[in-house]
Amino acid sequence: MRSVNWQQFQDLMLSGTLETLYMVLLSGIFTVALGLPVGILLFLTRKGGLLPNPIISLVLNWVVNIGRALPFVILLIALIPVTRFIVGTTLGTTAAIVPITLGAFPFFARIVESALAEVDHGRIEAVESMGGNLWHLISRVLLPESLPSLVAGVTLSVVMLIGFSTMAGVVGGGGLGDLAIRYGYQRFDHNIMAGTVIMLLLLVLLVQKAGDTIVRSLAHRR
Repeated sequence: MRSVNWQQFQDLMLSGTLETLYMVLLSGIFTVALGLPVGILLFLTRKGGLLPNPIISLVLNWVVNIGRALPFVILLIALIPVTRFIVGTTLGTTAAIVPITLGAFPFFARIVESALAEVDHGRIEAVESMGGNLWHLISRVLLPESLPSLVAGVTLSVVMLIGFSTMAGVVGGGGLGDLAIRYGYQRFDHNIMAGTVIMLLLLVLLVQKAGDTIVRSLAHRR
């Protein structure tokens, strides 16, 4: 086994981890920003929903199902022209945020729809009977009542984003995935490979632990 340059190892792991956190944080924000309204619309416009609309429901379901069905690596490559148009480049952590977000938000949108469907319909009827409008139903019933499930969904989505950010390294997206490919795989550096695997596992465990803690806290307050 080759001797380990610990200073270089630490520098590479730190930069790779920071780049991964940067990608996951921004893509997570954009995923929620896109997925939440789409999920609400999926719930409202579906058959038996508060605003049933077969055409809108069909289009949204088609978009979400296609987005969830495509393997992320294929989507990553297929979106290269879109990424170049939005960011101006296809390389680097900022460029990787575009396909990561577009690959993740359909998954989160479906989680939102399922979470809202679990809300007790009696509470919705109670607000409607008191003259509550659609905004009151969404802001005071649907979202507050489904908050634990939504937080659990965000946790699952962030874990998925960590995996997506790793795969983005295939096309020079930076982060721990890029580090594992350029050093661990191409240069046969088993220390870097092991380090990236351990760091990714730690990130997933920390995110899952934090998410579970928040979910339990919200559940106890209800």
